[in-house]
Amino acid sequence: MTLLYPLQSLAAHPARLSPDYRSTVKRSPSRPLIPMRHTLSELTGPVYGHETVRANDNDLTIQAKGEPLGERIIVHGHVRDEDGRGVPNTLVELWQANACGRYIHVVDQHPAPLDPNFTGAGRTQSDDRGYYKFITIKPGAYPWGNHHNAWRPAHIHFSVFGHSFVSRLVTQMYFPGDPLFPFDPIFNSVTDEKARARMISSFDLENTKPEWALCYRFDIVLRGRNATPMETK
Repeated sequence: MTLLYPLQSLAAHPARLSPDYRSTVKRSPSRPLIPMRHTLSELTGPVYGHETVRANDNDLTIQAKGEPLGERIIVHGHVRDEDGRGVPNTLVELWQANACGRYIHVVDQHPAPLDPNFTGAGRTQSDDRGYYKFITIKPGAYPWGNHHNAWRPAHIHFSVFGHSFVSRLVTQMYFPGDPLFPFDPIFNSVTDEKARARMISSFDLENTKPEWALCYRFDIVLRGRNATPMETK
């Protein structure tokens, strides 16, 4: 059985070749893609990683002996399908730079301090309503060498994977009002303004915890006309 979905919604996702984002010039396909028929196993599963999610893996502020430095924030939302229904039991993972804009990775040589109390990675499962929640530190901007004086806006990477996902879906969440938006080729590789806005979280005062942490809402829509732009499309 092969399911067909309207192709118009794919326009929300960034093109594989976005010349202003220099690395796409080398890594984007130079020949036409070969369509592969979906098998039954691809349409019905499998699910990876859910069994290893621990109760506090969604709190990046308690993974070490001490508290990480920076602004504590809450990030929450729903994983939704094209009709707005919550998608339950989705594996949601995130990774990010620390408050100084540096990742714990050998390739990251940005001369900013590492935080021994911050791993920059977490995971959780959405509940039966598709709801997820993380507690983390607001990431800093960082230089990335794509062009003269190139800086990435503060962002958090999200990965979602669940039942009947043909592939792992990856996106980025940004923060409202960032002055670096106009200068970032990755953010602007999504050419539709409304689609770009779906990658920007919204400040959530109602769920902000007084005297403890600001809150941001970020819903991830898997497909359809309101789909969140994904890096793997």
